[in-house]
Amino acid sequence: MSFQGEQHPGVVPAPPQTQGFRLNHTMLRVKDPEQALAFYSKVFGMQVMRRLDFEEMQFSLYFLANLEPSDSVPEDAQARTAWTFSQKGLLELTHNWGTENQEDFAYHDGNAEPQGFGHICFNVPDLAAAQAWFDEHDVTFVKRADQGKMKDVIFVKDPDGYWIEVIQADLMVGKSDS
Repeated sequence: MSFQGEQHPGVVPAPPQTQGFRLNHTMLRVKDPEQALAFYSKVFGMQVMRRLDFEEMQFSLYFLANLEPSDSVPEDAQARTAWTFSQKGLLELTHNWGTENQEDFAYHDGNAEPQGFGHICFNVPDLAAAQAWFDEHDVTFVKRADQGKMKDVIFVKDPDGYWIEVIQADLMVGKSDS
């Protein structure tokens, strides 16, 4: 690989000891796993690769992925666990048991004050078709593709209020000169 990344203040050359490191997943806490799983599977086409329950600590983890036709996912649960933790771009939904029964319970979405976490992002092959798909499924929009200063970028909310950015990669060309 010849590309070494853009250089900015604070960036240092990748230490050789980090060779092979890769971002595996991002975790979101969810109030009701049934609602969250329905949303991510129906609206974004994700599939649960592995569910892990921790009875003593009363929580469950759901690891979701968008599979490619060429993906070869092991049927055996142990092999699938190892496979899951070797992938890129997974979404981990964490459910602390009982939150689904607490009427006023909600997690901080990261975009309300004080701001922190911002959003996750999906790349789609056709942004206009994705926007129409979201409309068909009554997805809550924060911003449509033609709104605001950032055109060709959609923001929607999941059932827990987390923001999801939706882009079409080739429409991002020329968005910023920096």
